[in-house]
Amino acid sequence: MAEPAPTTTTPSQDPPPSDPRGSKARQLLGMKGAGAGETSIWKIRLQLMKPITWIPLIWGVLCGSASSGQFTWSVETVLVVAACMLLSGPLLTGYTQTLNDFYDRDIDAINEPYRPIPSGAISVPQVVVQILLLLGAGIAVAYGLDRWAGHTFPTITALSLGGSFLSYIYSAPPLKLKQNGWLGNYALGASYIALPWWAGHALFGELNLTIVLLTLFYSMAGLGIAVVNDFKSVEGDRQMGLASLPVMFGVGTAAWICVLMIDIFQGGIAAYLVAVHQNLYAVLLVLLIIPQITFQDMYFLRNPLENDVKYQASAQPFLVLGMLVTALALGHSTVV
Repeated sequence: MAEPAPTTTTPSQDPPPSDPRGSKARQLLGMKGAGAGETSIWKIRLQLMKPITWIPLIWGVLCGSASSGQFTWSVETVLVVAACMLLSGPLLTGYTQTLNDFYDRDIDAINEPYRPIPSGAISVPQVVVQILLLLGAGIAVAYGLDRWAGHTFPTITALSLGGSFLSYIYSAPPLKLKQNGWLGNYALGASYIALPWWAGHALFGELNLTIVLLTLFYSMAGLGIAVVNDFKSVEGDRQMGLASLPVMFGVGTAAWICVLMIDIFQGGIAAYLVAVHQNLYAVLLVLLIIPQITFQDMYFLRNPLENDVKYQASAQPFLVLGMLVTALALGHSTVV
């Protein structure tokens, strides 16, 4: 996935205060505002991988399996889907998040100096080893899934390599796509919606042009979701010359761009479902969009700097449920 023009201030160099009962969990999940203090190297490594960000990718695999119209319930297929979720979530999203923290360590020193790398909780060589191990494991699992699916062309391996390269150019110079608010956020949105969807679909069905185009269209809503993450680092992005949408347009206008992208492109998917005579699914999707709009008004548009996490927690469940509704509609249309 505006308010009356809030002012921004340079973030404090001290870890933010937090509830001691929830602080450790927030820290390990990689959530914004989680304080420092962890000493276990394995927990620090997990924090770098930001488990909270795995959920949309894992869900995307489920949606892709559903949209194939050929998934059948058995122990074997459930284990295969779980392996694909491991690939998309902990391994390659973990790789992406660790890589991003590696290249963002200077920005994090401004915005979140208590993060593992700028705080010195983990060394740069240790981070590099983690990046390479996660990437290697991800490609190995992808190859195994291609072998299971009997692919003549290693579709899932190719998707994994392409997604990993996209993650690299998103974070790393000289391209560093995240420097461009539009291109970078669309790359992020496509990575979170289209790529895992394609992988799940390819496990059981043919990855066709219709699925590719629809999920790329859906990824425009993902662009809006990606913009939400830019509000936590406005000051650091401005100082480092990154042209995020809040930096380019201001916080208020960027918030409106964010919510309109989310709502309009989901509405477009609903219209497509009507066009292919999946009317019930279209109605269900619209009913899921309505509470999103409500939470956008309640939280995000009124104060995106303070309410970004609260908005994501309240509204994103409806977005991901809408993805599954769409996937079931597409899977149903392939078998009727």
